[in-house]
Amino acid sequence: MRRAVELSKEIKKNNPDKNVYILGELIHNAQAIQMLEELGIKTVNEIPHDKNGICIIRTHGVTPDIIKQIQNSGCEMIDATCPDVKKVQQKASELALEDYQVIIIGKAEHPEVIGIKAHADSQNKLEAIVISSPDEVKIFKDTIKSSKKVGIVVQTTQKIELLNKVLTEITPFSKEVIVRNTICPATKNRQKEAVELAQNAELMIVAGGKNSANTTHLAEILTEITKTVHIETADELDEYKNLLETCQNVGITAGASTPKEIIDEIIQKIGENK
Repeated sequence: MRRAVELSKEIKKNNPDKNVYILGELIHNAQAIQMLEELGIKTVNEIPHDKNGICIIRTHGVTPDIIKQIQNSGCEMIDATCPDVKKVQQKASELALEDYQVIIIGKAEHPEVIGIKAHADSQNKLEAIVISSPDEVKIFKDTIKSSKKVGIVVQTTQKIELLNKVLTEITPFSKEVIVRNTICPATKNRQKEAVELAQNAELMIVAGGKNSANTTHLAEILTEITKTVHIETADELDEYKNLLETCQNVGITAGASTPKEIIDEIIQKIGENK
């Protein structure tokens, strides 16, 4: 995700006289979005019709239809979709082409999942199903049960525990199930390292956007291990000053989209409170 931020900055630097747009939030981090705005990189919610402009596709990806619309808009298109997200789009499309009933494990309203579903749906008459919790499996039980074969992909920022729980619910009444574990390797490693750190910490600080899926999941995992605080900026630490003063061992982790500058500021402020 930081790759997309640096790419956007480089595009603007190399095209100072062109309008540079990002369709939707490039990443789920308000501070990074504000920094890009200050550089003249505009976040927009509608496709810009600007023949002298550049339109960047966000890290979460978009639907095939949106790609066609951008290409026909007159704007130059640059795709900053995360490579791991592209892999999920490709896996979902491949499963759909092979007539699998595609199931996407993730949040239906998340831009990444919307894009993945659209890629699958463009290849198959069977509409892809999105499942966000084990309880939702029963909603689609009849559809899954009647399917000759089921293909599963996962939103890149989801927890492996969710995949395992959904599989436990689906497997008993499925004829054939194929799973593509498309959880981002960096997400899995970050979660693993954070859990190890939390084992010996009295308090864990999770830095990142409140609307960032991978950061939120990180906080959820750590809350089960030790006291955990999810913040976006160093200033928010003022709310937890008393807690910081009473904790000797404080661990810090961050979401994939959290700028290094934010992390450094948080580390500095924690040091000042010790």
